[in-house]
Amino acid sequence: MKIRQLRYFTRAVERGSMGKAAQDFGVVTSALSQQISRLESELSTRLLQRTSTGVVPTDAGIAFFRQAQLALRHIEEAGRAAQQARLSGHVSVGMAPTTASVMALPLIRAMRERYPDVRFHLVEALSGHLATMLNARQLDLAIVFSGESGRRWTIEPLLEEQLFIIAATDFQPFPEQSTVTLRDICHIPLAMPTDMHGLRALLAQAGRQLDISPNVSLEIDSLAILMETVSAGLIATVQPGAALARLRHKSFKMAQLTDPGLTRRNLLVSLSDEEMSPTALAARVVMRTVALEQVRAGSWLGATTLVST
Repeated sequence: MKIRQLRYFTRAVERGSMGKAAQDFGVVTSALSQQISRLESELSTRLLQRTSTGVVPTDAGIAFFRQAQLALRHIEEAGRAAQQARLSGHVSVGMAPTTASVMALPLIRAMRERYPDVRFHLVEALSGHLATMLNARQLDLAIVFSGESGRRWTIEPLLEEQLFIIAATDFQPFPEQSTVTLRDICHIPLAMPTDMHGLRALLAQAGRQLDISPNVSLEIDSLAILMETVSAGLIATVQPGAALARLRHKSFKMAQLTDPGLTRRNLLVSLSDEEMSPTALAARVVMRTVALEQVRAGSWLGATTLVST
């Protein structure tokens, strides 16, 4: 039995019409009717009598209606009580620079809106550094690209990112097609972070499997400086689409890498649940929600969600 079904049923009784009740909730009549039918099936009894002019409750429906109204009032009171006893405390969250490019501002806004009394601390650092900070209890939560360093972590696969070769619009040489393989671009000079970055290790591993070496001729351990160099037309790079999130005012060309396995998985990691404060547990839900919202809104280029809620 779902709260939505109780709301639909009580409104249909109050309005005497499924169509009018559906209008109140902004849903189609068939969807509301289906939910009420499922409720009746679960209770193994008919609650509403359908007539040519609308619906009227059966004897069982009248009895259920009274209790449903009471249950909905209790639910509303519980919601008000939760809002009045607002969550407070402190939570520390870590993200890699590309992740922060997409998620930082929406996450800050969501936390301030939902938990205004929570002191929120956001750290932007390399994925490996975030893992170290999490193990040292300097962070409560982080989005990282590997879960191998975790000591009693709670790990949730969040999303998967495609990788792209990216360059300024006037940079040459650059492939003409929209999809390429690593072998297709091994002659193009690349700016990449050093080996301490998971992305560089991922690229090197893919190259070893193909027995080729990507042409990394410039190493920069700063996403902002690396992308500034690329936007100046000096060199190309391989990055996830999130690397462009803060550069929408500039023009780039890009091609997606299609080599099997050449994708980056984002993991939402935290301390074990028994070590998490209520504030951190709430922040984890918000982080998951914000990440999925960004993907579904098309703000996270090349990302695919790995969770459904």
